Amino acid sequence: MPTSDDYKGQTPAWCPGCGNFAILKTFKDAVVELGIEPHQMTMVSGIGQAGKFPHYIRCNTFNGLHGRTLPVATGIKLANHGMLVIAVAGDGDCYGEGGNHLTHAMRRNINVKLFVHDNQIYGLTKGQASPTSMKGMKTKNQPFGVFSEQLNPIALAVALDCSFVARGSAGDMPHLKELFKAAIKHKGFSLVDILQPCVTFNKINTYEWYRQRVYHIETDYNPEDRLEAFKKALEWGDKIPIGIIYRNNRMTFEERMPMIKDMPLVRQLFDRSKIGSTINEFY
Repeated sequence: MPTSDDYKGQTPAWCPGCGNFAILKTFKDAVVELGIEPHQMTMVSGIGQAGKFPHYIRCNTFNGLHGRTLPVATGIKLANHGMLVIAVAGDGDCYGEGGNHLTHAMRRNINVKLFVHDNQIYGLTKGQASPTSMKGMKTKNQPFGVFSEQLNPIALAVALDCSFVARGSAGDMPHLKELFKAAIKHKGFSLVDILQPCVTFNKINTYEWYRQRVYHIETDYNPEDRLEAFKKALEWGDKIPIGIIYRNNRMTFEERMPMIKDMPLVRQLFDRSKIGSTINEFY
């Protein structure tokens, strides 16, 4: 059985008090409890403070370009669909630069787990507004306040029929751990949006701000009711729900591909003779 030490990577360089520390500890606890060994998982990230996550985890890793986490994760999953593939991104990285990739990953239902560290700010590039920054929030680049409407990633995911949609909080580690485990065990694309305070650049959405608003979704709530899920997804402000908001069961992208149905691509024999015949077609 794996232990937390098996997943020990480099020493984190995040700001003291950053919500990423809680996410890192919680993620390690989740995969250890699920009995997942480091070699059984590949973690992909883009650029940003959340993008440093694979540096601090010992497993197969790929640190890619800003906003391009999901294309890489998709390629890895199609090459070896027996591998657990985790995509880690920040709200700017995923919902900004990578927004187009997010919508199509949800549409395809590739069996990748996406964990978004949502601090409602660009942290690595020193505090400009992200797509999830609240309207009117003043930053270094928006001294008159954010003019754009705040993106609601949960409502977007439900609208696109994403097969697993959840919101967690870095301030509630036991609850977040169970969301990680549920997302990993779910068959299909899983989005977990994590409320993650940035103690350096976001002085509005603090631990205390979330503590006054966040609540656990009711035990009798049915996440398979899409209409109710959309109503729940629209809650933001005085009350912010955390938990599994929407879930459905449908075929994954990999299951629709006959060429990898019986065996992962990486285990299939490579016939070099076919290269020559393919090239000859162009002469």
